[in-house]
Amino acid sequence: MSPTDVVFVHGLWIHATAWQPWQELFAEHGYTSTAPGWPGDKDTVAETREDPSGLDRVGIAQIVDHYAGVIGGLGGTPIAVGHSFGGLVAQELLARGVVRGAVAIDPAPIKGVTALPFSQLKSGFPVLKNPANKNRTVALTAKEFHYSFGNAISEEECNAIFDTFVIPGPGRPLFEDATAAFVTRSPAAVDTHLATRGPLLLTSGGEDHVVPSVVTRQVAKMYADHTTSITDLHEYEGRGHSLTLDNGWKDVAEDVLAWLLEQGLTPSATTTEVDATL
Repeated sequence: MSPTDVVFVHGLWIHATAWQPWQELFAEHGYTSTAPGWPGDKDTVAETREDPSGLDRVGIAQIVDHYAGVIGGLGGTPIAVGHSFGGLVAQELLARGVVRGAVAIDPAPIKGVTALPFSQLKSGFPVLKNPANKNRTVALTAKEFHYSFGNAISEEECNAIFDTFVIPGPGRPLFEDATAAFVTRSPAAVDTHLATRGPLLLTSGGEDHVVPSVVTRQVAKMYADHTTSITDLHEYEGRGHSLTLDNGWKDVAEDVLAWLLEQGLTPSATTTEVDATL
């Protein structure tokens, strides 16, 4: 069994099976990969929608520990590619040293970010409006998903993504992120001071409502101010938070593949096998 090259980490409200096109493309370039779900996710979108109770009270630290455990069972040291809250998780895995490089696509803000644009507040409001949601799982409506994730694509395309991949998500990570500035040992904190770590790519969609570009730029500056390790920022004009899922996903994926090659983060072996274990 060859080592797994890439671990894909999904974000809030999206099922792990949404990474399948990425896994197939990465396999064409020789990378083996896996896309595990969050602790409490079920194997399919339908099963998770039917009973999302396993996600109740699941927070950032539990998600990071879950992926660290998955990686511990793999051969070699993989690369983490995460979207949204998965991007925050990818950064934490890199800081822990359990991955050799990381790509954080439109990542949820880490502790220390002060920018709080209106669209970000509105995107989180369906959860944050009720403190009781911290301990339970919350589903978005199609209209809420269109504002937060799909504002840069057509309503028709957004609804198709919603029907195919969207699942209820735990409220706890949003509350932990929103209160990070007031919590000394916040699970949203990432060590940006590490002098030696693998390369990190941050990306931002120019029309992203969930994580506007100003937020990701501030994260990039936090790294630039504290470490000489490689931290790059790629911005995609006109793209929203659905950029890993919508009709332009391949442009983003190919940009990520090119960056991995530039950093020497190449496949461990030549293979076209895709591990879709969830």
